[in-house]
Amino acid sequence: MKNKTNTGFKIICLNRKASFNYFIEDLLEAGIVLKGSEIKSIRDGKINIADAYAVEKDGELILINSHIPAYKQASFSNHKPLDERKLLLNKREISKLIGKIQKEGLTIVPTRMYFKKGIAKIELAVAKGKKRFDKRVAKKTRDWNREKARYIRKSS
Repeated sequence: MKNKTNTGFKIICLNRKASFNYFIEDLLEAGIVLKGSEIKSIRDGKINIADAYAVEKDGELILINSHIPAYKQASFSNHKPLDERKLLLNKREISKLIGKIQKEGLTIVPTRMYFKKGIAKIELAVAKGKKRFDKRVAKKTRDWNREKARYIRKSS
């Protein structure tokens, strides 16, 4: 009898700009409220969360600027691509995040979106923005590590 290797975890979209533009302090998982045409478009792999962020509105967290293109087969019941989407978290988690945003000047950025047992989830990062010189240092160390790896490969 074969063991199942499928864990029900499928990554849809990554936000690679988040780790370059922000110092990530904390990660947490949240659900997201989606319409039928949105989930169909996400299952096709068409989503962009590179410029997205979350804000507090009426005691809830809202994901802003995430682009889910319109689904071609959905005619009159289609969605707006840049619509605001509600994030599903516990009240305790929401109040903790709102406190961090207001008190410490942090921001909430999505790092990746994935399906977990068939349900769309989004990984949020509580992050602090990097300055220009921080980005230069990160780029310099990344380039140096690449050069170092080349030297090691050539010497061996």
